[in-house]
Amino acid sequence: MTYKHMIKYEAECDPKFAEWVTEIVGGEKIRQCIQCGICSATCPLSLYMDYPPRKLIHLAKEGFKNEVLRSNTIWLCASCYSCTVECSKQIKVTDIMYALKRRAIEEGVFAKGIPIPVLAKEFYKMVRSEGRTTESWLVVIMLLKTNILKIFGMTTLGLNLLRTGRFSFLKDSIKRKDELKSLLDSLEEAPS
Repeated sequence: MTYKHMIKYEAECDPKFAEWVTEIVGGEKIRQCIQCGICSATCPLSLYMDYPPRKLIHLAKEGFKNEVLRSNTIWLCASCYSCTVECSKQIKVTDIMYALKRRAIEEGVFAKGIPIPVLAKEFYKMVRSEGRTTESWLVVIMLLKTNILKIFGMTTLGLNLLRTGRFSFLKDSIKRKDELKSLLDSLEEAPS
């Protein structure tokens, strides 16, 4: 297997990013990683990742922020916790992946063509405004923002789901949305 950008230089590192990784929940033990590769061996999706978990953990702990946040690895993580369960050093690889996803979304830097960050943002916006999601609207918005041509390929499926009552254009909503917004505001203001 070949990895892109095999040669790395210290000048490409971001020491603040490396420090941040060790301070996030799950990242406390990242410096103890011995690069045994068990995380990559147990990962069912590592074959499709540009950097398997072992490589990504190494890049993260060394501060290669750009490579880590722009990789497709964090978005392909299935959250199966296989890597975390099998890690001999008890590194919470899956938790680190979640934190890296959040950071990539916050900074607006992620691999091109991956719809998951757009889906995450739109999901949150919908929950914040309506209190719940309407899957039909969520899918349509995501496709409009990521791959508009794919909508045409899904029209037959959409019409069949609409016909059988499994798809609706009516937006779901909760009562007391103002209380939910207040709760979410307080969570956003809390120190991380």
